[in-house]
Amino acid sequence: MFKTTFRNLWKNKGYSFLNIFGLAIGIACAGLIFLWVEDERNFDQFNTKKDQLYLIRENQKYDAYTATFGSTPVPLAPAMQSAIPGIANTCRIGGWGSSKLISIGNKSMYASGSYVDASLFSMFTFPFVEGNAKTAFSQLHSMVITQATAKKFFGTDKNVLGKIVRVDNKQDYIVTGLIKDIPKNSTVNFEWASPFDVWYNENQSWAQYWGNNCLSTFIELKPGVNAASVNKLLYDFIQQHEPKSIARPFLWSLHDWHLRDEFDNGVQTGGGRITYVHLFTTIAWIILLIACINFMNLATARSEKRAKEVGVRKVLGAGRQNLVFQFISEALFMAALSAMFALIIMALVLPAFNLLVQKELSLGLNNPLHIAALAAITFVCGLVAGSYPSLYLSSFNPVFVLKGLKLKAGSANFIRKGLVVVQFSVSIILIISTIIIYQQIQHVKSRNLGFNKNNLLQIEMNSELAKNYAVVKHDLLNTNIIESLALSNYNTLYSGNNTGGLTWEGKTSNNQILISTRFVSPGYMHTAGIKILGGRDLVETDSVQSKKMNIMITQSLEKLMCKGSAVGKTLHWDGDTSGTVLTVAGVVNDYMYGDMYGKPDPVMFFCVKPEDASLIYVRLKHGANVEASLKQIEAVIKKDNPSYPFVYHFVDEQFNQMFQNEQLISRLSKIFAALAVIISCLGLFGLAAYTAERRTKEIGIRKVLGASVSGITALISREFLLLVAVSCLVAFPVAWWMMQDWLQNYQYRIEISWWVFLAAGISAILIALITISFQSIKAAVANPVKSLRTE
Repeated sequence: MFKTTFRNLWKNKGYSFLNIFGLAIGIACAGLIFLWVEDERNFDQFNTKKDQLYLIRENQKYDAYTATFGSTPVPLAPAMQSAIPGIANTCRIGGWGSSKLISIGNKSMYASGSYVDASLFSMFTFPFVEGNAKTAFSQLHSMVITQATAKKFFGTDKNVLGKIVRVDNKQDYIVTGLIKDIPKNSTVNFEWASPFDVWYNENQSWAQYWGNNCLSTFIELKPGVNAASVNKLLYDFIQQHEPKSIARPFLWSLHDWHLRDEFDNGVQTGGGRITYVHLFTTIAWIILLIACINFMNLATARSEKRAKEVGVRKVLGAGRQNLVFQFISEALFMAALSAMFALIIMALVLPAFNLLVQKELSLGLNNPLHIAALAAITFVCGLVAGSYPSLYLSSFNPVFVLKGLKLKAGSANFIRKGLVVVQFSVSIILIISTIIIYQQIQHVKSRNLGFNKNNLLQIEMNSELAKNYAVVKHDLLNTNIIESLALSNYNTLYSGNNTGGLTWEGKTSNNQILISTRFVSPGYMHTAGIKILGGRDLVETDSVQSKKMNIMITQSLEKLMCKGSAVGKTLHWDGDTSGTVLTVAGVVNDYMYGDMYGKPDPVMFFCVKPEDASLIYVRLKHGANVEASLKQIEAVIKKDNPSYPFVYHFVDEQFNQMFQNEQLISRLSKIFAALAVIISCLGLFGLAAYTAERRTKEIGIRKVLGASVSGITALISREFLLLVAVSCLVAFPVAWWMMQDWLQNYQYRIEISWWVFLAAGISAILIALITISFQSIKAAVANPVKSLRTE
């Protein structure tokens, strides 16, 4: 059997290569996608208590919509654990992702960590290598680090207990625990963790209140406890302690943290990254299907070459079942060869794929599940690819075959043409989708943000820099490379803090309005490129120090407050008995932050002091040499801030990072579209070669009778180009429906243009023409004498 299979493959080695190569590309593409899907679906699944772990989220109903937040008040966790029987444990994480300067002797570096309750280590599966969960936080200024962090700090991941590190040049911490490196696909991730009480002691003045949402709260339910029953108890739990609160907490399952994080008007939609998982899984199977279609097309196209073999074997007693088994075996053998080539392709491209998807995936050939999956894909591909050809070839009538009568191939031709149409329809749909996704991303990127992100530098603030800020500001301005600089307590691009419960004279609605809050220094508007529409900028005397504060607001808040100018008007919090009054000193234009596809909430700007700021924003002069400017800025910063590394980010780069999901889709769509086209063209190339081979005698006669090379080329190409044209007619409405549905996910979106379909159709026809032309021209220029002198 194997000798016969190998002999048949070698006899038709050109077509066999096209089949094997096309199928190998399909399997490799699908394999890489399935590795990515596996990693996405395995997020947080390493936790042994995964079915019992939940994050507390809150719904807050405002005037226009219900907003969903992931932050909660500090007192919530202990209050829930004591009052709700079904809760086994709780854990709070404050200052999540805090970047701190860690000093070990003369070496200093930044490391990202969090302040957590000790219960974190019993709730989540973070195994200790040294130390243990019970004693890890036995003293206040202690620190648990990962093995990778230990190497980063000390150059070793052994015997690190008791070692001392200094944090932010203020306080010494002792290493009391070493845990294994946390998997990359973990929602809770850190380089170091310290006791929650450290963070709470620093922020107790405002963090102790039920009205301040400032941290993440995780809970562990007791085995068998129903989440819905706990949600009923949680619904008005915060109101029992803070009657004026509008927060409605609820449980959010660990299984949804990474994949299903979209909420619309307070309701979980089921969307999020799971949409991309489903999308790319579907595309992987489609790519495999296209590769299988290639196999079917080429196998049935070669039917006449194998007709005599089938006839002879049937005369010698071979049953149809035996023939089907032989042809299926050949298909499975070719699929196995394709799988071997696919593994080589995957190993070669995996580093580039990891760079593309920002992961650290591996083939994992020692994983039985991966081997089983590869075997299953190979078997399915072989079975699907060989099914129709085996049934078709085994159906030949031996009498017709051996008498030399021409076989009727009407149904085979029809199916073959249909499969070509399917192949190119999918390719055209992917080409259209790629163009529209790219357009949508560029549409948002070119949106008027309301501020100028270009040449804007963000520098990390610290206590030493805050103390010397006046001198640093003076020295930076004297470098003559910057236009201006200012302070902020939060990144310009991100959502930041917000508040509700504000009222003002003439407010007609009793409902809450969500307003974002920013603390910035005078000159921030000019530095960020935000235009002042009315009133004045903040001045240093406006800093938060009394119950009467001057603020700036965005235009959308002004429109809510009154029809005319809001300058001079006042706001205050409902039920505030302290007499705090906020007076509007100036109004600025609305600007985009948070969700770049949506509409931003109104913003209030308070004046900040250097010691309360976390970021410095620096506007470089237009045309300044960036590299030289950074060196000068670093020299000034280091002169008055020698203990801290110079850490900076460009705002335009941060802006681009906000579109990681969309850019990933765009890049993968381009790759998938290219692969689909390549695989389809391999099949088209083989079919064109076979068509030219079948019509060799006809072409020779036509040439003798005076047909031109261009005429013969057009004759051979016409049939295939007609199929591609039909593919366009099939693909256009499907692509329009799919992309129109996809665009509905975005408030700020493009309109699909007609030229996209025209460009995709012309591209597909040109690609097909180039693929076919090689074989067509080769056949057209062949010497007719050679084709006509033999029978």
